[in-house]
Amino acid sequence: MASDDVSQLAESLAKTHVGDSELSYKGRGLKLDSTQSVEQLVRDIEEFRDLQALRLEGNTVGVEAAQAIAKALERKTQLQRCYWSDMFTGRLRSEIPPALVSLGNALMAAGARLTELDLSDNAFGPDGVKGIETLLKSASCHTLRELRLNNCGMGIGGGKILAAALTECHKQSSALGSPLKLKVFVAGRNRLENEGATALAQAFKLMGSLEEVHMPQNGINHPGVTALASAMRHNPHLRVINLNDNTFTKRGAIAMAKAMKELRNVQEINFGDCLVRSEGAVAIAETLREGLPILKELNLSYGEITEAAALEVAQALQDKPHLETLNLNGNCLGEDGCEALKEAMDSMNMGDVLGSLSDDEGELEDDEEDSDSEEEEEEVEEEEEEQNGVKGTEQDSEGEESPRGKPENTDDDKVTTVRLVPVQQDYLPQDHDYVSRHSKAVDSCISPRSSLQSTLERRISPEC
Repeated sequence: MASDDVSQLAESLAKTHVGDSELSYKGRGLKLDSTQSVEQLVRDIEEFRDLQALRLEGNTVGVEAAQAIAKALERKTQLQRCYWSDMFTGRLRSEIPPALVSLGNALMAAGARLTELDLSDNAFGPDGVKGIETLLKSASCHTLRELRLNNCGMGIGGGKILAAALTECHKQSSALGSPLKLKVFVAGRNRLENEGATALAQAFKLMGSLEEVHMPQNGINHPGVTALASAMRHNPHLRVINLNDNTFTKRGAIAMAKAMKELRNVQEINFGDCLVRSEGAVAIAETLREGLPILKELNLSYGEITEAAALEVAQALQDKPHLETLNLNGNCLGEDGCEALKEAMDSMNMGDVLGSLSDDEGELEDDEEDSDSEEEEEEVEEEEEEQNGVKGTEQDSEGEESPRGKPENTDDDKVTTVRLVPVQQDYLPQDHDYVSRHSKAVDSCISPRSSLQSTLERRISPEC
């Protein structure tokens, strides 16, 4: 055989990666619109005996092409791994769900038992999640071990649909004696927010089998973080927790720290850019002293952590022989704080573990620290207001009294009497030095008491 022919064959085999029971069309950049456009791919699938893995990432598949591929998959009973990320570039949002439905129906018809499903980077939104909902609930996913849905734009709605599907899958598989044991869950950059994260947390708690959770950049605040923390307690085999670039604040960080005290297998923690703040870092340091015996990587970067809290974290790591990386970059240590941290790590013979501190933000000014405290207190008040609401209830048209025994909202008086939440002190007392330096700005501010009262008045006004 001529050398050119050998090279061509080698290149062809490399492209399709025919071997190890895997057929790969990865990164071909093919635009697959019609049945004719996938004739070769369909032929390869049909002729591939004992196909266990199919890679289609890096191509763009239309509805008709997906239907043709699906037909070929209907006889692939041994298919276990579907790597279908970045598969709909340039497609209309309306094209993606029917394509996913066709492929999912084929897997179910074949009786496939999936262990890995990767649909990342497809930006299909909530409708795309609906496209795989039936598949996720089916017996084909009772054996699922890894689910990757990174950067799919699921949103809150998609997160709730996904959580419900996983819950149903666990329920059905448990009834058959082999409950779903998902190990790896990846859903970063999906705008899940608190509601989506909370729904998924309930599914995680039910499964109890997770080893890796990756949910960075989802707009999750402390209520969602707290829900996830509660779910983590029920997953004792967790090795990796990645919630980078969400907003813990003190309350979320403390909740997560408490949950991690019960986890003995965690090796990687990524809470970078999560605004854990100093009090949250101190709580995490306490957990480090009491648990996490095999921790390898800890990322608390860009969290508004001050020198004292950073030193507590460092000191809590001295009995962590497996530690390889500590990232505290981008915090608020100041030059002296950075030097103190380096000296502390060197004194424990762990200087090589500490990452760069080149992006340190410098020490927090007093007014910045006060601002952080104000934000935390404001969060508490807002949550209390949401939970407690207006305690009084209106009298109905038949004159029934409220549970509190007082008639309300009569013709003569449309205003409901409510109990104001007491506020001990304004955030900016008059003797604060910040006030004296910026009196004009402070004069225009509204105290929390006034803000809360005005909010309640708006809510109970007849015009609302």
